Amino acid sequence: MKVGVPRETTAGERRVALVPETVKRLTGSGFEVIIERGAGKSASFPDPDYEQAGATLVDDAYTGEAVAKVQPPASAEADRLRSGQVLIGFLQPLTDREGIERLGECGVVAFAMESIPRITRAQAMDALSSQATVSGYKAAVLAADRLPKFFPMLMTAAGTVAPAKVLVLGAGVAGLQAIATSRRLGAVVSGFDVRPIVREQVESLGATFLDLGVTGEETAGGYARELSEEEQRRQQEALEARLPEFDAVITTALVPGRPAPRLIPASAVAAMRPGSVIVDLAAEAGGNCELTEPGEAVVREDVTILGYTNLPSTMPFHASQLYSRNVMALLQHLAPAGELNLDWEDEITSSACVTRKEEVAA
Repeated sequence: MKVGVPRETTAGERRVALVPETVKRLTGSGFEVIIERGAGKSASFPDPDYEQAGATLVDDAYTGEAVAKVQPPASAEADRLRSGQVLIGFLQPLTDREGIERLGECGVVAFAMESIPRITRAQAMDALSSQATVSGYKAAVLAADRLPKFFPMLMTAAGTVAPAKVLVLGAGVAGLQAIATSRRLGAVVSGFDVRPIVREQVESLGATFLDLGVTGEETAGGYARELSEEEQRRQQEALEARLPEFDAVITTALVPGRPAPRLIPASAVAAMRPGSVIVDLAAEAGGNCELTEPGEAVVREDVTILGYTNLPSTMPFHASQLYSRNVMALLQHLAPAGELNLDWEDEITSSACVTRKEEVAA
């Protein structure tokens, strides 16, 4: 099976779908890999490294039986795909219906990395988790960078400096990584999640679990169920009362395909201390903070609010490395020993597929 990796064309995207490490493993297990020249340059993977790993450098990577990407193909890229060709990438099946229909019209057999089921045997393919790890780490680093205070406690000849207090809202993969990284940077960290089941995970990282008196159940996919309006109101009121205690807040509440829940109203921002920082990892879905502006860094009520999107792309080397391993695991599942064998009775194959010939997944 020949797998093509084109250069990403989406503005600001620096990741690449396969890195030399995984290319070497794929070529050693029956796959042929072709890489568009310069595809890995922005992620610090030069062309010679791919050649040494066994890939063939080409000008057109869309000639393979399968195409592996990070971002969904633009209209011009979709026109280069052919019927029956396998496409793997973040295809945004819940938010980009037009793009999915376009792929369906092309007859592409498309697999969305967002749609990988969260089951034990699919963990190696879970790109949402791998990229959330990058986002959580970077969020803590951004908070430390923009906060006009030290994160750790310092004992100096001029006296002792108290450590910063950090609150992480949401204890999924991104939230737990943000907690762990903030702790490593020396901050005093608290974590909150409506799912009481994650309390032990928060505390195992050395953070304090913030109890706001609002709890919810965990869905089959591992996400928190959506709170009722009354529960959201009580949560916001309790959170608003506690926010002034913290120097930095990292919000991570995000469910794919849905608007981000509003956790921090404008009134709560106004109650925070001047110089405080909010890093909103849900900005791409509207933001957990009412004053977040997606893609921007703004100052409101003397509080810096970072609404950057696609944080994994700002750390393209390791983000690509992790994503590449996810793609490799999926490829090896779809094509054992390099021979394509699509088993539609298999939960991973059927769940991840969003278009198949003339069909478009509901």
